[in-house]
Amino acid sequence: MTAVAQQVSTKVTTVASRVRDRGRDMPDQIALREKDFGIWQEVSWADYWNYAELVGHALLALGIEPGDRVAVHSENRREWLYSDIGAVAVRATTVGLYPTNPPPEVAYLLSHSGARVLIAEDQEQVDKALEVLDELPDLEKIIYLEPRGIRYRYTDPKLMSWTDFLALGARHRDADPDAVNRRMAEATEDDVMTMVYTSGTTGPPKGAMLAVSNVEYCIKVLVEGGGFTSPPPSPADVTLSYLPLCHIAERIFTTWFSACAGIQVHFAESIETVQANLREVQPTIIFGVPRIWEKVLAGVRIRIDQATWLKRVFSRFWLRVADDIAETLVQTGGRHTVGTRLRYAIGWVLYYRALQDRIGVRKVRYASSGAAPIAPEVLRFFMGIGVPMHEVYGMTENTAIATANRPGRVKLGTVGEPHPGIELRIDDTTGEILTRHPGTFAGYWKNPDATAKTVDADGWLHTGDVGEWVDDTYLKITDRMKDLIITAGGKNIAPSEIENALKASPYIKEAVVIGDKRPYLTALIGIELDTVGHWAQTRKLPYTTYRDLGEKKEVLALVQSILDDVNARFARVEQVKKYSMLTKELDHEDGELTATQKVKRKAIAEMFSDQVEGMYR
Repeated sequence: MTAVAQQVSTKVTTVASRVRDRGRDMPDQIALREKDFGIWQEVSWADYWNYAELVGHALLALGIEPGDRVAVHSENRREWLYSDIGAVAVRATTVGLYPTNPPPEVAYLLSHSGARVLIAEDQEQVDKALEVLDELPDLEKIIYLEPRGIRYRYTDPKLMSWTDFLALGARHRDADPDAVNRRMAEATEDDVMTMVYTSGTTGPPKGAMLAVSNVEYCIKVLVEGGGFTSPPPSPADVTLSYLPLCHIAERIFTTWFSACAGIQVHFAESIETVQANLREVQPTIIFGVPRIWEKVLAGVRIRIDQATWLKRVFSRFWLRVADDIAETLVQTGGRHTVGTRLRYAIGWVLYYRALQDRIGVRKVRYASSGAAPIAPEVLRFFMGIGVPMHEVYGMTENTAIATANRPGRVKLGTVGEPHPGIELRIDDTTGEILTRHPGTFAGYWKNPDATAKTVDADGWLHTGDVGEWVDDTYLKITDRMKDLIITAGGKNIAPSEIENALKASPYIKEAVVIGDKRPYLTALIGIELDTVGHWAQTRKLPYTTYRDLGEKKEVLALVQSILDDVNARFARVEQVKKYSMLTKELDHEDGELTATQKVKRKAIAEMFSDQVEGMYR
């Protein structure tokens, strides 16, 4: 007998109890879909809970106690959710690792969190853990999902296959069928459900602890309260999971939305296949970081450039119409007028429908961008072609609850208005954004000093972001406090706005503005290899490497023209006077980017110090 057939009440609602209840109330409906050998495999709600419950029983068999940490190091897949929900069911704390974390970061995260169990995807991730095993005294078991290259070659006694792990859970369930439900019934609102590590742009990552009450408040505001979509998400909605699940935003859209609203989750095959999977799935709700949306737009522009002369003219005409429509939507908060509705209806038949279908957004009723500022030009493109795009704002430490542009109340260039019931203010002296609500995190793991600096005595969370009000109710984020540039002339400059304007070009992937305590601004610029490579090929410019392409005088002229256009939008003191090309693509493993692809400014300044100093000689 499985827990689906049992009726054990819980005092506190958790994402685990929500999945269990869906397994009982709608057992045959599809919860998850994932490709195996090119064919979509379906997981019902009953099966979802069955596997999660087996994980819970297996963890109990391994001696996991409330509050113990269970780490997951894997790409997005069914087993990630089974592990997460199973850990929460037995009151353990899930700790997610990014698939790109190199061994030193794996060592730090597992050691700092004190994880007792690690669920690793494959040989690559297992090798990372084994390489630093001597630094992990708390780690007792490594469960591997994919046996290839491990099962018959590795002999470490800490290793256990996923199959054997589930079999252990099955034996434990046969011996004590109610064990997981008894543990669930003991859950409290203060249980630390998950630990999300910060990106570590300025120092070692900190483990932000999110309690059951934090997550349930997030669900209440965003799902049950309609904080994003209108109407709220439902089992009729479909989403695509592709961003790392250890990131707070993807956990919300994949795991928490699904557990609460019954959204059907599809797992992308990989980050490289997202475009193809979007076309297959045609999601109704989708979240993306700016880099994703920028890449989609760049892809559209490349395809237009590759088209025949007639198709190029046709496409550019309808994109100009879309830009006009977007301009009106910007003025009306996202609401159509009679004129824009008529033009869009014609464009839908002739162009926009096919374009939306090609990029996989034809059925989207709600799309959002967050985690970092995005250039308004990118949002305008999607709004103009009929994709309801909304910029939102939140952070791990407030369970991603702060502000959102909501349907019919969109103001481009802002991150929207505070959600109902959220206290949000801007410090009069520093300009820092402060929030206060029940979603404020439980603190940083093993770091009370950092916790005290982040949440003051009155309960205000200091976000570290600098912002300003627009039209009294809309919040505009200007930059991170630590990233603000103060020039030698004493001028305060927010570099992210300049950087985002540069990165709005399909030819520029990275832009790092420099100028703190300097007489003027400079920038390190990295090209987008695919788009600039295509641009060079159409002009018959031969090149061999990334560096060779970036140093071509024609490419330098292209970058200068983009920089001139961006500079024209800013005051003289905010203009970039000189630039230097990055000689390589920035990489997480080289320490230049965080796992969330944010630039580590200090590391970049040190690694490319000769180029930086050269711009000031």
